[in-house]
Amino acid sequence: MTAIGHLLGGRYELLSRVGGGGMALVYKARDILLNRFVAVKVLRQQFMHDDEFVRRFRREAQSAAALSHPNIVSIYDVGQEEDTHYIVMEYIDGANLNEIIRERAPLAVNESVRIASQICDALDHAHQSQIIHRDIKPHNILIGTNGRVKVTDFGIARAATSSTITQTGSVVGSVHYFSPEHAKGVATGEKSDIYSLGIVLYQMLTGRLPFLGESPISVALKHLQEPFEDPRLVNPSIPQSVENVILRAMRKNPLERYASAQDMLDDLATCLQPQRLNEPKVRFPSDADEEEQTRVIPAIRPEMRSSGEETLAGKGSRKNGPPEERQTREGAAEKRKRKKWVLPVIFGVIAAILIAILIWAIFALKGQLVSPDVQVPTVVNKTLEVATAELEKAGLKVADPVLYEQSETVDKDLVIRQSKQDMPVKSGSLITLTVSLGKELPTLDDYTGKLYEDAVEALQAQGAKNVDKVEKFNDEAPAGTVLSQSPAPGGTYDPEKDTITLNVSKGPESFPMPNLIGMSLSEARAELTKSNLSLPNDKVLQEPSYTTKGKVFKQFPAEQNELVTPGTEVTIWISSGYPADAKEKTWNVTVSPAVEGQTSTVKILLTDARGDSEWGTKKIKTTQTFPIKLVVSPDKEGQITVYRDDQFLDRIRVPYADVEQTPDPTPTPPEETPTPPVDTPADGTIEQPTNDGSNPPGDDPGNENTSVGAANGKANGKGPEKDKGNGEDNGKGRANP
Repeated sequence: MTAIGHLLGGRYELLSRVGGGGMALVYKARDILLNRFVAVKVLRQQFMHDDEFVRRFRREAQSAAALSHPNIVSIYDVGQEEDTHYIVMEYIDGANLNEIIRERAPLAVNESVRIASQICDALDHAHQSQIIHRDIKPHNILIGTNGRVKVTDFGIARAATSSTITQTGSVVGSVHYFSPEHAKGVATGEKSDIYSLGIVLYQMLTGRLPFLGESPISVALKHLQEPFEDPRLVNPSIPQSVENVILRAMRKNPLERYASAQDMLDDLATCLQPQRLNEPKVRFPSDADEEEQTRVIPAIRPEMRSSGEETLAGKGSRKNGPPEERQTREGAAEKRKRKKWVLPVIFGVIAAILIAILIWAIFALKGQLVSPDVQVPTVVNKTLEVATAELEKAGLKVADPVLYEQSETVDKDLVIRQSKQDMPVKSGSLITLTVSLGKELPTLDDYTGKLYEDAVEALQAQGAKNVDKVEKFNDEAPAGTVLSQSPAPGGTYDPEKDTITLNVSKGPESFPMPNLIGMSLSEARAELTKSNLSLPNDKVLQEPSYTTKGKVFKQFPAEQNELVTPGTEVTIWISSGYPADAKEKTWNVTVSPAVEGQTSTVKILLTDARGDSEWGTKKIKTTQTFPIKLVVSPDKEGQITVYRDDQFLDRIRVPYADVEQTPDPTPTPPEETPTPPVDTPADGTIEQPTNDGSNPPGDDPGNENTSVGAANGKANGKGPEKDKGNGEDNGKGRANP
C-alpha cells in the first residue's frame, strides 16, 4: 500500500506524490526516525511480480549506492514491504531539467554550460567507478533551489564490463537521447553517456531535440544515419566554442567523440573564455572522407565523341581502297543500319504507349478503391467530446476503449496524448486517445481539535498552497484549536488549487478589566458580578493603606482596561486604615488678598502620603485662615502649595520629623465624618474642598498657623518650613505678597 499518509517500512511517512516514470512512482516522505524529508521511489504495482523489472529496480539502488558525489542523488535505504519494493533517497527541493527547458528554453549559454559541467562531473565519477548511466536525459537531471545539479535514476545503469545493454529483442533507454551504438543494440560504454549529454546540451541551448520522428524506430534510424541541424543555425547566439563542444560530443563515430567525461568537462571549463568564443568550427577526419566519396565524374561531351569518330573514319579510309568503292560500301551499310533501328523504335513507341495506358488505369482504379489520405488533427488538451467531434469531422474514428490515466500536468477529462498526430492517414483510421484522470489527489484529513500550527504543517507537507484561517471566540475550546474545516474531511482535494479553510478558536471573548480603586467592598462585588468576573472571599485582602479605610486601593488584574475573560478570578486589597507610623496634622494657612478689599481667588494644592490632591478654591476680599489636614509618612513629607489669582504665591513644606502628633491608625473614613460648615464672609465665596481629609477652621490644640500673603503678617508660633513667592524658603513662616 502506497497511499498518502502510509508509513512505509514502519519509518517513512508518505506525504505527497512528486513524480514518476514508466517503472516507478516517486513520493516525498518524512523519515520519522531521523526527522528529515526524503524521496521514496516505489516500483509500480503492475511490475511487482515481474522479475526483470524487480532486478532492474534493485540494480538502480546498487548502482547509485556505490557512488558518492555532490552531483549524484544519494541512496539512503532500500526495502520491501509485502509486494512493494522501494528505494529511499535524498530529497531534492526543486525541479527537473525537463520542466525548466519546457518553461524557459532556450536557456542562457552560461547557465547551460554550468549545468552540463555538473552533469559531466557526475558522469566522470560514475565512469571511474565502472558504472555507465545509459539513460541521461533532462527528466533524470534534478536542479535544487540552490542551483545544485543532481543526476538520478540509475535504473538501467550497468557496470562498464557488461557485454551488452540490450534485453532480448529490445533496447532499454529513451530513444530521443540514444547514442547510435545504443540504437544498434551493441555494447555501450562511457562515450554513449557523452553522446546523450551532448543532446541534453543541444536541447538546453535550442529548445528542441536534434532528431524527431513519427515512431521510436524512425528516431533511432536518424541517430544512425542522418546529420542534425547545427545548433548555431537554430540559435545564433550560441558561441562557436560551445557549438564545437556539442558537435564533438554528438559524433556518430564514438572514436571522434571526447575520450572521456573528464575531457568534455575540461573543454566546458574553457569554452566561454573570450579567446575561444569565435574559434573555427571543429572538423573531423570522416568529413574529408565523405567529400572524397561524393566526387563527381565529368560526363563525355558530344564534341569529344564526334572528333573520335572522325579520327577513326580517317584511319579507315586509308585502308579501304578508292573513294568510289568506299562510298558504295558506306551506302549499303547505311541501309542496313536503318533497317536495324526502325523496327526497335516502332516497338518502343508502342510499348511506351501501352505502359502509359496501364499506369493511367492503375491510378484511376486506385483512386476509386483506396481511401483518400486525411490529416490527423491535434486534439491534445481538449475534452473527449470535442476531440471525438474533431476527429470524426476529419473522417477518422476514436478507438474503443478510450484509455485513462492519472496525470500531474494535464487537467482532468482532457486528452493527454493520441496515437497519431499531425500526419496523413487513411480516411476511417482509428485514433487511440488517452484521457487524464487528473492528479493523484491526497485525502483531506480531519484536523478538528488539533492545534492550528500542527494542521498547517500537515497540509503544507501534502503540498497545500492555500490555507485560510478564520478565528472565532469560543468558551469551550482553548485558543489556537481547530473548531471545524472546509472542505469536510475524508474527500480528496487539489493541494495546488483548492483552498482549505480552518475555523480556529480565539478562546473566550475578552473585555476590559473594570477599575475598582476607591470602591467599597459591596460596590466592587456589584461591578464584578455585572462583568461576569469572580471575587472569591479568600481574594478579598485587608491591609493598612493611605487610602480611605474600607476602600479598594489595589486590584489584580491591576491595569484598567486590561483584557480579561469571563470567569476570571479577581483579587482586591481594601484599606484597613492608615499605617501605624503615619502622622496626621492640621495646619492653619492664612492668606490675604492681593489688594485689601478687592476679590482674589485662592487655590490650595496638597501633597502628602495619600497622594496629590486639590484642597479647594476660595474667593476672598480680606485675610482668611484655612485649616489644612495632612497625613505624612516616613518616606513621604507633606506640602501645601498656594496660588492667588492663578499666580504661584507660596509653598509650605511639612517634613515628617516636624510632625509630633500620631493619628489613630484606623481613622473614620472622611465621607462618614460630618464636616462643619466653613465660615464664609459676606464678601467671599468658598468652593467646596476636594480633599477628603481637610478640616474646617476651629480650635485644634495641634494646629499650626501659617500666614501667607499678608502685607506685614507673621507666622504664629513655630510653623513649617515655607517657600517665598519666588520659591525660596525664608525659614520664618512668613511670605510677602
